[in-house]
Amino acid sequence: MELMDVGYMLGSAGDALSLIVQPGRLMFLVLGVVVGLAIGLLPGIGGLTGFALLVPFTYTMDPYAAFAMLLGMHSVTSTSDTIPAVLFGVPGTSSSQATVLDGQPMTRKGEASRALSAGFTASLIGGLFGAVVLAVSIPIVRPFVLAIGTPELLALTIFGIAMVASLSGNTPLRGIVVACIGILVGMIGTDVQTGQLRWTGDVLYLWDGVPLLPILLGIFALPELCDLAIQKSALTKKMKFHYFEGMWQGVKDVGKNWFLVLRCSALGTVLGAIPGITGSVIDWIAYGHALRSEKGARETFSTGDVRGVIAPESANNSKEGGSLVPTIAFGVPGSAGQAILLGALMVHGFIPGPNMLTTDLDVTYSLVWSIALANIFGAGLCFLLSGQFAKISMLRYTLVLPGIMALVFVGAFQGSKSWGDIYVLLIFGVLAWIMKRLKWPRPPLILGLVLGVLMERYMAISITRYDASWLLRPGVMVLLLLAAIALARPMFQEIRHGGFKSLVPSGKPSFRASDLLYYFFIAVGAWMLVVAQDWPFGARIGPTVVCIALIVAAIISYLHVAFADRDPAAVAAKAAHRGIHMDLDGGDDGKTRTQIIVQAAIFFGWFVSFLILMSLIGLLPTVPIIIIAYMRVEGREPWMLSVIYAACVTLLIYVVFDRIIHVPWPDTVLGTLVPALSDLVPSM
Repeated sequence: MELMDVGYMLGSAGDALSLIVQPGRLMFLVLGVVVGLAIGLLPGIGGLTGFALLVPFTYTMDPYAAFAMLLGMHSVTSTSDTIPAVLFGVPGTSSSQATVLDGQPMTRKGEASRALSAGFTASLIGGLFGAVVLAVSIPIVRPFVLAIGTPELLALTIFGIAMVASLSGNTPLRGIVVACIGILVGMIGTDVQTGQLRWTGDVLYLWDGVPLLPILLGIFALPELCDLAIQKSALTKKMKFHYFEGMWQGVKDVGKNWFLVLRCSALGTVLGAIPGITGSVIDWIAYGHALRSEKGARETFSTGDVRGVIAPESANNSKEGGSLVPTIAFGVPGSAGQAILLGALMVHGFIPGPNMLTTDLDVTYSLVWSIALANIFGAGLCFLLSGQFAKISMLRYTLVLPGIMALVFVGAFQGSKSWGDIYVLLIFGVLAWIMKRLKWPRPPLILGLVLGVLMERYMAISITRYDASWLLRPGVMVLLLLAAIALARPMFQEIRHGGFKSLVPSGKPSFRASDLLYYFFIAVGAWMLVVAQDWPFGARIGPTVVCIALIVAAIISYLHVAFADRDPAAVAAKAAHRGIHMDLDGGDDGKTRTQIIVQAAIFFGWFVSFLILMSLIGLLPTVPIIIIAYMRVEGREPWMLSVIYAACVTLLIYVVFDRIIHVPWPDTVLGTLVPALSDLVPSM
């Protein structure tokens, strides 16, 4: 396709801007931005729910206004999700997982306004960068995107899995074990290639696989809320910056790290244009890139380094512009959200492909302007309010934790809208808290969960279409080489610092209760390996390879731990040269191990109580009861305050989830008994 006349392109861009800034259309854009910001604030809703809410209203609307509203919503969801990630350690969406690692420690140090401001400013620049790339690349990107086949996508997912070496800090083998667990969890359900049910037993819930959402909230939200309950204090006791001073400091941080912002924005845009690579992967890759490339990052990341907020926030907003490139250029949506947008385009009579680059170029540039303006409005509004949001970190934990607990419970239920979502939330929440306390990295689990399914699918297609020749494609060879380097780098670092003898366990073996987690993961891998051997070859080959990798990595890692010097000073000295612990540390505030375990048991006991009461009377009636009980029992809060707080949270959940989204709440014992009793009354 020949390059377009620059004058024609500029003219179309100008016409599109004049169309978008008309008051009526601008109003719908702002409406979409407001909806998107609200969605990002509430854990568990996500952009797909936003599309489901807004798309039905667009069918009779002016197309420019319709697309402005949809893109306004979609573009800023990854902006406001920074707020719960930074303040509470709870990802608002899957695109803000990496932001938690440094954003939450900054809040604990009294730098919440700085972290929020830096995140919003980076989001704004990233979003505008993605819009600019979309504007200039559409006419020339078609041949490059067409050159990406399933072999390249497979190699890219393998490279993404190899990033666990970067996301595991000073425990790369543990990272591989956790990533393998994530891959295996992602394989649970019906194998799309053979139709084989894998590890489902008689549980119907597992047939379609385990939803990502309850796992995500269990892995990242519950452990942070549990530690907050253990500390029994506000998120921070003292603000390091005055609100406006912190906001300005965040802006200066972004200016100081402008090259990091541009690099991560470019990374997010390029990865966003590749179908299947979602925000839950892009933010980790951007974080890993910053960790490897920034000076001193290995010593400060995950302890409250503002660069750890800037990197993922730049990437997860710029991906929106990149993801529109294949959607518009030739009708290949890069995500489920883009597929819905593609459907909306076609409903209004616009067919992706050459027409969008010629006769309908003004429509294409209206999409570009919508993304740019949405990021300006969304990030600007969040930036202005960042100082006020930061004040939340000073509130008592009993005024923060109950409401977030209820929203996490309801948000997890959006996975598949069944009881299984709640069980998955609780199971992974307990596992993740144990992993966090024992310093097992959690990020690789999500990376493995998301990329493992894609890797297996792309491998089946690549082998079917290309046999073994897919390995000889230039792009594949480059990506696989980079993956090998990423995986081998920790071993080379170990050899460089301690020689080859450091790879061989030495000394006398010792055992601690914390080593039981090794036994658990090895047992899980062995059981899944044995079960898989009864399946057809196509269904068992992937699980077999992953299970063996899990068992081998776990055994090697355990041997090094069992034979290692367990003196705290020796452990700290050894960890210093190998990198950081790539996760949050729980604050103990001088509490003993027994006190910590008791407080954690009490916290998860509240969740179990929520679950039991919910099964009896329903989710909505349970919310105010549990909130009031928690505030009264844990914090001795006044009755009036507890009732008002519970009523506000319940009303929010009722309006958003029941009246707007129309969530089908789970069946309850009371709901089953009432009809049965009513049937008995006439016969008595």
